[in-house]
Amino acid sequence: MIDLLQVILLGLIEGITEFLPISSTGHLLIAEDLGLGKRSDVFNVVIQAGAILAVTFIYWPRIWQLSSEFHKPANRDYALKLLTAFLITGVLGLIVTKLGFKLPEAISPVAWALLIGGFWMIGAEWLAAKKTDSAQITWTVAIAVGLAQIVAGVFPGTSRSAATIFIAMLLGTSNRAAATEFAFLVGIPTMYAASGLLLLKALKNGGAGGENWVDLGIAFVVSTVTAFVAVKWLLGYIRSHRFTAFAVYRIALGGGLLVMLAAGVLHDQGGA
Repeated sequence: MIDLLQVILLGLIEGITEFLPISSTGHLLIAEDLGLGKRSDVFNVVIQAGAILAVTFIYWPRIWQLSSEFHKPANRDYALKLLTAFLITGVLGLIVTKLGFKLPEAISPVAWALLIGGFWMIGAEWLAAKKTDSAQITWTVAIAVGLAQIVAGVFPGTSRSAATIFIAMLLGTSNRAAATEFAFLVGIPTMYAASGLLLLKALKNGGAGGENWVDLGIAFVVSTVTAFVAVKWLLGYIRSHRFTAFAVYRIALGGGLLVMLAAGVLHDQGGA
């Protein structure tokens, strides 16, 4: 029963945090340190896949429009920019992987990324608010979003959604809804590809041998449903609100984690 509760909680955490600008990787590391237990790569990939599936459902009408009406100049231009951002992330991601880069599992870099990212979000939104409202996605924005995904992948706690949304807003797509849509649409194939590669690697190394598939199924469903609700709420929220509340949350959480680390309440897993 305790393990089932932990599985459900991890699914909830992944679903809520994957597409909100507060870092899912960071929250899962914190949850593990606080007693929910370290899970396998297969488990983490499966619950992430649930969140991606939820966003795919939400954006399916837009995805269908872009693919079925690709012949229209506006759709073709947008789709090619999505493809460019995805390819930039994919190529650079493979290079980073070949270089042997591995995400740190310590909490301190996550705490600093949350804290610094929170202040950066406030500054970025303040600067974006001074620009004329624009929903246009330029080639500069597309390229920058592709690069931002790599930065977020290298520094846990940065948040892929925060990095991509705010770089888009800073570089001209000042409309929050438009920046968020492009960031999320780029994230769908990016995260499917990354999750697929991790899953294949884990299966190849025999990582699925001891998995509890019932737990995996429950976590997947919880993550999918939770992410669907969280993203639908977010898309409505940002139409009339800034991202300030998320920035304040990041600053409070990052600062709190640093205090707990200093007090010995939490311990860096990477340094244990």
